[in-house]
Amino acid sequence: MESVVYDSYDAQDDLNGTGQVRAALAARALATEAVHAGREDLAAQGLHAAPIDLSTTYPSYDSRGEAARIDAFASDGAEPEGPPVYARLGNPTVARFETALARLEGTESAVAFASGMAALSAVLLVRNAMGLRHVVAVRPLYGCSDHLLTAGLLGSEVTWVDPAGIADAIRPDTGLVMVESPANPTLAELDLRAVAHACGSVPLLADNTFATPVLQRPAEHGARLILHSATKYLGGHGDVMAGVVACDEEFARRLRQVRFATGGVLHPLAGYLLLRGLSTLPIRVRAASSNAAELARRLTADPRVARVHYPRIGGAMIAFEVHGDPHDVITRVRLITPAVSLGSVDTLIQHPASISHRIVPAQDRHDAGVSDRLLRLSVGLEDVEDLWGDLDGALGGVG
Repeated sequence: MESVVYDSYDAQDDLNGTGQVRAALAARALATEAVHAGREDLAAQGLHAAPIDLSTTYPSYDSRGEAARIDAFASDGAEPEGPPVYARLGNPTVARFETALARLEGTESAVAFASGMAALSAVLLVRNAMGLRHVVAVRPLYGCSDHLLTAGLLGSEVTWVDPAGIADAIRPDTGLVMVESPANPTLAELDLRAVAHACGSVPLLADNTFATPVLQRPAEHGARLILHSATKYLGGHGDVMAGVVACDEEFARRLRQVRFATGGVLHPLAGYLLLRGLSTLPIRVRAASSNAAELARRLTADPRVARVHYPRIGGAMIAFEVHGDPHDVITRVRLITPAVSLGSVDTLIQHPASISHRIVPAQDRHDAGVSDRLLRLSVGLEDVEDLWGDLDGALGGVG
């Protein structure tokens, strides 16, 4: 999982139009790509940090040429050549993040949005516009993703299945198969290659928020669409909200058209923070995963804990069920922060049945393994002994 070969670095990646691009990129380790992807042109410009372009509009004295570029975008969704036109069509700072994320996931392109839910909504709208409104999905998913599909808020219809039932559930109007592995919040894992095979010609969307490209690249297993709530590990510091879809260029063009029409654009400051966050992504994920593995080991041996969920691929997320009242644990933590979200440098804990998955009907939650005694822990970068001391104290009144 450490190295990916990239055959070329073309002019599309030369975001500031300097023309100084390399004809080829040798195989580079993920940690190296995380630091350098999307930034290759900076040194030639005399820059070290990526600039933040906050413009919403861009002057042009060639209105005929600008009209032609807008027409071309409306026709095929390709990124307009030349200088930017308007922030809703694209932004140079955001484009740097998109380039970097695509390289880390091993896809042709990536399209960023204002949130993870905006990104998922755009994918559904693309398929709906093609008359493919049916979605096959495997639970559990993030609670709001589940709700968006179940409620049909965008006109979609969902069939929930076990992984073994994917192929049989596909219909002529199926536009998407959606899975999340490791899943939120139970950390259940799927064989992505087998799932992709079952999808046939229907695109597989894999939510890779928990794993990040540090632990797995779903595109290598056949997923055509990789979804991230970039708010989480990609940003990594709890100070940015964003979503992104890594995919092939054909699908990216359609996503850009939906983003332009609906306005779910990512602010350039968020794009800058995400690009900066990617540079430390591998080291953050690995350090937090080391902490999580140790905490999972201790929780498994603790008689106050009924069950521990920790994925085979590792990671910084733990789910565990207590014998007593999980709300007591929430009230007793002092170092660990009781809050929604995940993937930050500090450790967060929450009760999914009350918060992240409250919107999912109770029976559906239970059927997907989300019990009322389940707690979800997003492990951060603190010293593991301090974290265990806090957990041990919080568990003291349970049982």
